Amino acid sequence: MPTAQLSNGIHLTYDDHAAPGIPLVLVHGHPFDRSLWHPQVAALAGTHRVITFDLRGYGESTAPSTPPVTDFGDFARDLEALLDHLGVARCALGGVSMGGQIAMDAYARFPERIAGLLLADTSPAVDTEAGKAFRRETAERLLAEGMKGYADEVLHKMAAPYNPEAAAHVLRMMLAAPPQGAAAALRARAERPDYSQVLPKVTVPSLVVVGRDDTYTPVADAEAMHAALPDSRLSVIERAAHLPNLERPEEFNATVRDWLARLT
Repeated sequence: MPTAQLSNGIHLTYDDHAAPGIPLVLVHGHPFDRSLWHPQVAALAGTHRVITFDLRGYGESTAPSTPPVTDFGDFARDLEALLDHLGVARCALGGVSMGGQIAMDAYARFPERIAGLLLADTSPAVDTEAGKAFRRETAERLLAEGMKGYADEVLHKMAAPYNPEAAAHVLRMMLAAPPQGAAAALRARAERPDYSQVLPKVTVPSLVVVGRDDTYTPVADAEAMHAALPDSRLSVIERAAHLPNLERPEEFNATVRDWLARLT
């Protein structure tokens, strides 16, 4: 797979499916990898240049020489460097869960490079003190125990029981995630800024998507984001939890196509 050696010394593994149309860059969440977006690549790469990549510390971007993320903004800075590497001046940017928070961080940093914003099963709010403590405790647990116990516990929240194949894919990604990278991301995510003030400033067409059965970021959170964004549409995907792009890809892809058609 292609790997970009960025100017900051980070190596990111990516897939770049060249096609006409505005580039679509998709950011996975924790603790996954770029294979999360396989259904979108299969459905959209014929009409758009779809770019997926493994975040620093995840998937094939992990290497002994790769420093873990220390500041949540590192992810957005990596993304901007990847866009430079690929010669992408402007793109449609989407993310799910932590990937959606990275997309919001990116919009705050370089809005002129983003033609549209897709936010799936995510939240702009900062963690509570209890939430921060839980992320730090989970990070320590991953380093001490590895990924299996954690993956088994959260699988039913990540993927609803309607699609066993999607759940199996989710479990494979979680088990394959490097504990060091996942733990570093959890620590950085605990200290992420509040993106609530970013949303009213978004001037491009936005799409908010949420699984009906998501308990991590419930429908009410998505409705609040939709209300805060000046130009947005909301799509609630039935029979899906935290990862509707994988659980119900046909419905997810249909709403993404409609959103992409609005972009210039």
